[in-house]
Amino acid sequence: MDKVKYEIEIPIHASPSMLYQYISSPSNLQEWFADKVNSRGKIFSFIWDDVEEKAQLVTKRTDERIRFKWLESEGDDSYFELRIQVDALTKDVSLMITDFADDEDEVEEAKQLWENQIDELKHTIGA
Repeated sequence: MDKVKYEIEIPIHASPSMLYQYISSPSNLQEWFADKVNSRGKIFSFIWDDVEEKAQLVTKRTDERIRFKWLESEGDDSYFELRIQVDALTKDVSLMITDFADDEDEVEEAKQLWENQIDELKHTIGA
């Protein structure tokens, strides 16, 4: 069964370089994304309520984007990406999230989960 790709754009009042630190380093991801985050090479372990999920770092571009692929989803093209977008005119910064849900029914719930996580990120960085 094919997963459903979705994107969310969330404005964040922070510099791209500061925001990048919070989406790319295990210690900063741990402050807003998961209870605990560890990395060994390109494999990141994300722990929520004693449940561990592992993801491989696929792409990393400084101050721009980071993309992970969950190890449990080896057989499909899904991934999750956090991309920093800066408006050329206004210089407004947004975080673009690309992720996949198992089906259409889960998209809204998944988006809500991301929005809650990003609210936590905004609170953490004071944005």
